[in-house]
Amino acid sequence: MLIRDEALDILRETSRTFYIPISRLPAGGLQDAVMAGYLCLRAVDEVEDHPDLDNQTKAMILRSISRVLQTDFDCTSFDEALEPWASSLQEVTLRVGDWALLAPESIAPRVWEATSTMAERMAGWAEDAWEVRTETDLDRYTFSVAGSVGLLLSDLWAWYDGTQTSRVEAVGFGRALQTVNILRNRTEDLQRGVDFFPCGWGMDEVRTYAYRQLALAQTYTSRLSPGPVLEFCVIPLALAHATLETMANGHQKLNRGAVLQIVSDALAANGLSRGDLVGS
Repeated sequence: MLIRDEALDILRETSRTFYIPISRLPAGGLQDAVMAGYLCLRAVDEVEDHPDLDNQTKAMILRSISRVLQTDFDCTSFDEALEPWASSLQEVTLRVGDWALLAPESIAPRVWEATSTMAERMAGWAEDAWEVRTETDLDRYTFSVAGSVGLLLSDLWAWYDGTQTSRVEAVGFGRALQTVNILRNRTEDLQRGVDFFPCGWGMDEVRTYAYRQLALAQTYTSRLSPGPVLEFCVIPLALAHATLETMANGHQKLNRGAVLQIVSDALAANGLSRGDLVGS
């Protein structure tokens, strides 16, 4: 299927963290559902992070995406909605309709709902200039961006094989990964005029917040049975822990060799097959 191959290519270009676990999911239903969800949410995220669009424009684009997802749309429905900004947007955003329709029919509405809701929340944050003053604000932001992703993933697991998970721990799983990204992208965020650190917080306080969420994420993962769902979850969790450690040692990113070794070790520690990891 051409669209699936194109989706994998875009996934490889846009995410070092999620390309490996998504590419290793069983081809077809589960992989398509998770990949559709990831790319739809990434389409929204790329608007939020766009360095050249003002906040009001971002809000308009995000609400346009949200509203189309609430209709009986096809992949061309987004062309008209996004046309005013087509020259400025990334391919992953312009093709959000393709990713939305990649999701299997029986779970697709849940993917659309999650994306539409996130886009609406992000529009509100854009209008408020991402003003994070307190820990409560940070909780709200990380839930808007990633806690809801954890909930979507839990629904995808239940749809796939009946796996049941704690909703609170699912939110923690998403928040943990997002907080690590906030730490890793600190310099770039400040350069575009956005500060996700609550007033008076420095790196130590945000790291403590991240580790608190990672504890929930670890519990979430520890309850999963061996199989593709567990394999998917242990990979980004291991990379999040390693990224925090790397940053504490004065480095910003993990190199490819380190990523592959961390993933291999995480799979082995959970009794999972390493498979064709080198080719990932």
